[in-house]
Amino acid sequence: MSTFWSIWISVIVLGTVFGCWWLLFATRKSQTTDSETDRTMGHSFDGIEEYDNPLPKWWFYLFAATCIFALGYLALYPGLGNYKGLLGWTSTNQWEAEIAAADEKYGPIFAQYGQTPVIELSKNGDALKIGQRLFANNCSVCHGSAARGQVGFPNLTDDDWLWGGKPEAILETLHNGRMGNMPAKGVMPNMTNEQVDQVVNYVLSFSGREKDAAAAEAGQAVFAQACVACHGPEGKGMQALGAPNLTDNIWLYGSNYEWIKQTVLHGRQNQMPAQGGRLSGDQIQILAAYVYSLSN
Repeated sequence: MSTFWSIWISVIVLGTVFGCWWLLFATRKSQTTDSETDRTMGHSFDGIEEYDNPLPKWWFYLFAATCIFALGYLALYPGLGNYKGLLGWTSTNQWEAEIAAADEKYGPIFAQYGQTPVIELSKNGDALKIGQRLFANNCSVCHGSAARGQVGFPNLTDDDWLWGGKPEAILETLHNGRMGNMPAKGVMPNMTNEQVDQVVNYVLSFSGREKDAAAAEAGQAVFAQACVACHGPEGKGMQALGAPNLTDNIWLYGSNYEWIKQTVLHGRQNQMPAQGGRLSGDQIQILAAYVYSLSN
């Protein structure tokens, strides 16, 4: 943070604390009495009058203590721009300490499963319970709590895998992540709008859903030039490239004409983040077993 903004924040924070302190004592100074009285403020609303009584002492002392506590807190902890506080506390240090405590507590539990092969581990009920919790904490935000995915995030409960569903492939995905890239207009950047319509109809023809049979027939040549390199001559995809099978009913970004046209025109980029830096090897082994169990 720049020096200017550090000073700016400090002035606002301290100004607020001292402003509250001044307001508290200024209000107290304007009181005409320190004890309860029957004297009123001199005005009436629907027959209701307001007594001219002082702020209760316990209330006054509580306000004063709050201001003093705020100053003490700001001295010990960060809150004034770049000032780090006397204790040197940071949220990062706090998080690291909590992670270290969790690793010490749960590490032995994970370790007892870390060397077990994925297929064998996928049949262990206790390991799967741990795997389900790991999945809920780290994967469900994209793949859903039931792992059935959503638009742009694959369903993990079927037998259709972009990068392969064998234990080795799942482990590779979890450890290092995946980067999917469908380039706009495939490898044919000069594709015309007419050719886009043709290739979309051709892709739809794999499942008998083309809108224009003549366009679909013409789209075969466009597909051969722009798409075969990744999806193969029959459109069945290539797991080595993460290129999906276009001949089944499983679609990551939708299977109607408009969705496929959007994909061809603008491409798709999706990323499965690597978990290797976030989870231990033992945790990834358990998580892989849980994911494997969902479709096996």
